[in-house]
Amino acid sequence: MSTKRKLLVALAVFLLVFGGFFYWVWRGTPAQHTLDELSGKDPVLGQPREEMIPSVSIAKPVGWAANEAPTTAPGLQVMRFAEGLDHPRVIYALPNGDVIVAEADAPKGNMSGGVTGMIASVIMHRAGANEGSPDALILLRDTNGDGKADQRFVLRQGNGLASPSGIAWQDGTLYVANHNAVLAFPYQLGETALAGQPTKIMDMPGGGNHWMRNILLSQDGKRLYVAVGSSSNIGENGPAAEEGRATIWEKTLGKPGYPRQYAKGLRNPNGLAWNPSTGELWVTVNERDQLGPDLVPDYLTNVPVGVHYGWPWVWWKTHNDTRVSYAPPEYLDDFVRKPEYGLGAHVAALGMAFVQGGTLLGPNFANGAVIARHGSWNRTPLSGYDVVFVKFDDKGNPLGLPQPLLGGFLTGSGKTHGRPTWVTFAHDGALLVSDDTGGIIWRVVAPGAKPASPIVPVVSEKIPPLRSIIAPTGQYTAKLRADETAKQH
Repeated sequence: MSTKRKLLVALAVFLLVFGGFFYWVWRGTPAQHTLDELSGKDPVLGQPREEMIPSVSIAKPVGWAANEAPTTAPGLQVMRFAEGLDHPRVIYALPNGDVIVAEADAPKGNMSGGVTGMIASVIMHRAGANEGSPDALILLRDTNGDGKADQRFVLRQGNGLASPSGIAWQDGTLYVANHNAVLAFPYQLGETALAGQPTKIMDMPGGGNHWMRNILLSQDGKRLYVAVGSSSNIGENGPAAEEGRATIWEKTLGKPGYPRQYAKGLRNPNGLAWNPSTGELWVTVNERDQLGPDLVPDYLTNVPVGVHYGWPWVWWKTHNDTRVSYAPPEYLDDFVRKPEYGLGAHVAALGMAFVQGGTLLGPNFANGAVIARHGSWNRTPLSGYDVVFVKFDDKGNPLGLPQPLLGGFLTGSGKTHGRPTWVTFAHDGALLVSDDTGGIIWRVVAPGAKPASPIVPVVSEKIPPLRSIIAPTGQYTAKLRADETAKQH
């Protein structure tokens, strides 16, 4: 056999093996459970099916034609509040009716190396991400009340912005979370430029697989909460790479000193909001990958101070992840907490907002949380790519299964028009939904609906804090004999 023929045979074998490998990766592992079975207060938690290399199944964004729009739940109506945006992620409604949109994508050099990093890079590009961050804050204004933004201003682009996502405002200060720091800008309502120089509030670990940083002000405005996701799937880069990550931080404003870790063990926390019934902090969390298409469900949960949700060593309180190569904190199994509510495996739950008084979604969506599920990249069939409503009872607890609110993003042919990313309620009560790959902000209302009544807070008597150590009134003695029982006098 000639050298040329040998080279051709070798090339054909290489292409066959390489093509077979990518077909195996791309076809995905079929799911055994429906998304409803993997959702709610008691989701199905089956046996892990470990994947050395993630199987891939992602919908390619194709955009929306001029006459196309998502489908809605009965009684709701959707329209375009704004379009032609460049990767809109977080949206924030100001008290005067203006809306700020963060146009952002992952920072440069964000993906890890190796085969997994190469596959992840291909996945992100196919999903319409990792194409360079616009690094911009856009102000949208509806001057005539027709539900469409007729004015648009670039508040700031570049000039200190680096993959900006989280936004909050109070008392003449606009807080913006870059991927690596929280900044505070002087900003008065109505201004159309963010020209001043910012003050750095706190540094954060930058980049990583999960680069978005959501922020939320406390209800009294004295503290800032910052959600920072992990840099990896299960800490495979070692504990040093995860320092300060998978955490919700709490920073007291106006005081020097470091922020404190308010909650830990949350692989990728995103939507932060205050439960109007209980005053508790709640969050959406993306759980780990490569345990199969049915594990692990993303979740919605409350966040008591000091809580640990197990990442990377434990998932859903009682399940140990044997893939993690370094030891957990001592006694972790004794205090790790179970999530409150499953949102389905690999749905990529991001933005979340509670229904409040004055919202315009009608009586079917009067008490609960609205959640954007950005969509899976490693599940067959696809999951997410929608906006759902989780109903809550009058004591502030989630009920039932996620209810469809906005759908029709998937085309049914392995493609998607867009990917819902963030949700917020506008000053007029309409629900706003960002579609980052579609470049659109959708506006959802129930036509003719009366503004929702305020959520009635749960009133309960709190246990007073202890002021001193309670000493036992009795004395205990025990004889040193086998099987002897201590006796109280």
